[in-house]
Amino acid sequence: MNFQLSGGCYCGNVTFDAALTRATDSFRPRACDCDFCCKHAAAWVSDPEGNLQIHIRDDSLLNRYRQGTGTADFLVCKECGVLVAVCCEEAGSCHAAINSRAIDGTPLFGEVSVVSPRRLDKQARVQRWQDIWFSDVTISRGR
Repeated sequence: MNFQLSGGCYCGNVTFDAALTRATDSFRPRACDCDFCCKHAAAWVSDPEGNLQIHIRDDSLLNRYRQGTGTADFLVCKECGVLVAVCCEEAGSCHAAINSRAIDGTPLFGEVSVVSPRRLDKQARVQRWQDIWFSDVTISRGR
């Protein structure tokens, strides 16, 4: 069974459609304790068995922000400033997570858990993302 989510930034330049393989209340959004995520109040949701489609209407209005080890791109709309998703492209594959605070409506999730991936070395961090982030990711442009 698939549980559908959609969302994006305020102006609609960066949107997403996600399919989760289980009910939303079984997911605990992950609040990363790095400075960037804290300042954006991000809490990440992903399902390695689900799929994610990210739609970018105008690529010139997308900021791909890299920080820390430079292994992940945070997708931030330049027009309205919303942090929508994070992606890691490694060895020809893309893994991603969505900011639960950019999801339309008010899906019921479990309690937010604080995580600290910055304490992991680069290899362990990428492996963690490959294990828990969406692995079936499509990014389309010009929608």
